[in-house]
Amino acid sequence: MREESLGLLQKARRALRAADVLLHSGDSEFATGRAYYAMLYTAEALLRERGLEYAKHAAVHSAYGMHFAKTALIDPKFHRWMLEAFSIRLTGDYDISASIEPDIALSTIEHAREFLDAAERFLGIGNS
Repeated sequence: MREESLGLLQKARRALRAADVLLHSGDSEFATGRAYYAMLYTAEALLRERGLEYAKHAAVHSAYGMHFAKTALIDPKFHRWMLEAFSIRLTGDYDISASIEPDIALSTIEHAREFLDAAERFLGIGNS
């Protein structure tokens, strides 16, 4: 496994821990953002294993969809969940009147955790 991929997976785990802390402190908006980043880092790690690297979120979303979701190498639901989390993160980060409900944040965190676990299984590594 590439060192960069492993580093991204570790960063995804840290983002999930931060999301849990934020959610439990009552900050659903930022918890959702961290959960989205956990998904982004997970997708980037998978793409890096194929020698692919992108600088923009949309490029990661697209490439992940092409290489993993459309081919069903990993359950396509994770692609959909990542795109949904991105939309929620944008709302939470940029809409000052928006309120992200705790149940939405919790669901997003659970989706991110499931995606990361599936990616680690796909790559043949244990959960850290």
